[in-house]
Amino acid sequence: MDKINNISILLSFLGLWITSMFSGDFEIILGFLLIFSFGILHGSNDILLIHSISITKTKYPFIRVLATYLIIVLAAVILFYILPSTGLVLFILFSAYHFGEQHWEYRTLNISKYLKNTLYFVYGLLVLQLLFVLNPIDVIKVVFSITGHTLQSAFIIYSFVANSIVFILITIVLVMESDYFKAILLKELLYLVIFTIIFKVSTLIWGFTIYFILWHSIPSLYEQVNFIYGAFNKKNVFQYCKKSFPYWVLSLIGIGIVYVIFKEEKIFYAIFFSFIAAVTFPHTLVINKMFAHKKTQPNE
Repeated sequence: MDKINNISILLSFLGLWITSMFSGDFEIILGFLLIFSFGILHGSNDILLIHSISITKTKYPFIRVLATYLIIVLAAVILFYILPSTGLVLFILFSAYHFGEQHWEYRTLNISKYLKNTLYFVYGLLVLQLLFVLNPIDVIKVVFSITGHTLQSAFIIYSFVANSIVFILITIVLVMESDYFKAILLKELLYLVIFTIIFKVSTLIWGFTIYFILWHSIPSLYEQVNFIYGAFNKKNVFQYCKKSFPYWVLSLIGIGIVYVIFKEEKIFYAIFFSFIAAVTFPHTLVINKMFAHKKTQPNE
């Protein structure tokens, strides 16, 4: 995983080069293309993951799992339509934990489950807040387009400061309790500095894209391929993509349908983030189960 993080650093600076060479409109278009490809792909194989996690197979596991999954996604879409503010808050909270879990889970911290889960959430939220606080105007526009409410810039700043203090306190505790964390602390702080630079010079969508694709989706794909097939290589990556392809196409069709239905009532950003949120809710639960299942396996 460290090799993937090193590659992510190099590609992140390539993303910064794109920022300096092309317009904001180009960044937005490229950002959506990458999210619709790698971003959606990394969450397209949840059904296969559930099948791999399942210890006992029912008579019609695929139909039941698929139906349950689609019901959760549909419920999330309806929630965003009826209670957009609630849906947006839940999306941010789920995403924060999901991002933090993906970033920290493979590391051997040797700390309590409660402290580990707290770290996942606080760290993931900190990354999102870094993006928000460095792009407040765009964030306010997106929030207004989704909820109809105007978010105050002071709230973005104060919430970021409050969570930063919590993160510092957790860091102090972890330094005292985990030698492994102490050894990787400078590297982790470097990552946060890199995120800050990226979010500062990029548009909201492009900054989110760089983090979401390079620092979340690709590492997640690596973990999923290893979990399902036992090794990360070209053959297994091809198999993963082959099995994911139908669900990826269905996801794209789904967001297209949602946009066509609601395009007169919501701007594209609102529809886009709403759909991403709808897929994020079940995906977060599936990945959490995947990591928990890995811990129960021998030689893990």
